Amino acid sequence: MSKATHYKTAPEDRISIKQKFAYAIGMLVNNLQAAALPAMVVILNLGLGMDPVLVGLLGAIPRVFDAVSDPMLGYISDNTRTRWGRRRPFIFVGALSAGLIFALMWQLPAGHSQMFYFWTFLVASILFFLAYTVYATPFVAFGYEMTPDYNERTRLHAFANTVGQLAWLGVPWFYALMASSLFKDTVHGARVLAVWVGIVVALLGIIPAIFCREKQTTAPKAAEGFLKNMKQFLKGIGTTFKCSPFVKLCGATFLVFNGFQLGMSFSLYVMIYFLFNGDDSDAGKLMGSYGTLTAIFTLCVIPLTGWIATHIGKRKTFIITISLSIVGYAIKWVGYNPEHPYWLLFAAPLVAFGTGSLFTLMGSMISDVCDYDELQTHQRREGVFGAIYWWMVKVGMALAGLLTGVLLKVSGFDVALKAEQADQTLLLLRVFDVGIPIITSIIALWIIASYPITEQKAHEIRGELERRRGKSNA
Repeated sequence: MSKATHYKTAPEDRISIKQKFAYAIGMLVNNLQAAALPAMVVILNLGLGMDPVLVGLLGAIPRVFDAVSDPMLGYISDNTRTRWGRRRPFIFVGALSAGLIFALMWQLPAGHSQMFYFWTFLVASILFFLAYTVYATPFVAFGYEMTPDYNERTRLHAFANTVGQLAWLGVPWFYALMASSLFKDTVHGARVLAVWVGIVVALLGIIPAIFCREKQTTAPKAAEGFLKNMKQFLKGIGTTFKCSPFVKLCGATFLVFNGFQLGMSFSLYVMIYFLFNGDDSDAGKLMGSYGTLTAIFTLCVIPLTGWIATHIGKRKTFIITISLSIVGYAIKWVGYNPEHPYWLLFAAPLVAFGTGSLFTLMGSMISDVCDYDELQTHQRREGVFGAIYWWMVKVGMALAGLLTGVLLKVSGFDVALKAEQADQTLLLLRVFDVGIPIITSIIALWIIASYPITEQKAHEIRGELERRRGKSNA
């Protein structure tokens, strides 16, 4: 990038370390909620014997409710005015509610039918995701509005995602922990582990609500704004989907993250049945080692991504990091070797470039999109943008869960066969694991290649906005 288009961050645009750290703790809680449920849901199949298609439906159906609750909560948050701010009351209540519900939803009694478990867990999942929405949607919007500076936004999200990545250091070990001798069986392990997770979510999740400070707003009260402006709310959703840069970011994230999620859904099955011939204890240890190593390298990749992006721009950084992750996925194919199962760990450093860079860059880029949108619509809509963006992520996660069940059926996998899975089944599981994220990442690169908001463009937009309505009040 030339010196003519690279700008120095003004002192008043910098975020204090106290504010960054409080927001980063919230990111840790956000990631823990996002990661814990997919890491534990395999217990419904391998522990309680549920049909994988039913397990997939349990991941997909609650997203129907998210389709309404996420953008609605974003709109309400954008238009809330209380003595504590627009976002903080929701974050506080959402953290406590989500922690309590998560702890309770895994207390499933033994000896019941598949449909009993299906309906019980479905109701609990809907309640959990509603509480998660109350927490996550205002929290994400909070991060978009903490600074108006192009590069300070990247620094904030790099710092927050570095701390948030700590959740991924522990989550890969969840299955090994649940399958360990500490518990009677994996179902008992899930019950206890859920309580631990719930306590962490509740206690740490309220930190950003207590210590972060919001910018002053003149928004109407939430109830009045929502009830009197339903038509405006619905129109705003349509306007959001017409914002081309935002749609590109949503599409790229949907493909990269959910391609990764869908591929990883098969990894444990490959480890158990292909690498270790049905030994779930050894597979759990490899899963934990691979996940932790990936998380460690991701901790390194996140600040590196932030540094690169402030020097060459966010779009170019995305293209470099996602390309490296594609190489990492290809190495996984070689790493799946029953004679040398730990060869798989060689893929972790490069795979980490995809998982580490994605949300660091996207959080910062959506902040720029919010300015772009204000220039067009004369409105600040961080809540709606954050809600729709993360709803797309969650829809993809649900689709990944649903497709996991369907593709397990397609592969011929049968949990009753234990270690006697067919050779074709084991081949297809590896193809799904490696091939899906490679294909989705390549499509994402094609989408982001035409993303239009550069650093120079972002500063031009900010300058026009400040001439029109003045600087934001701290």
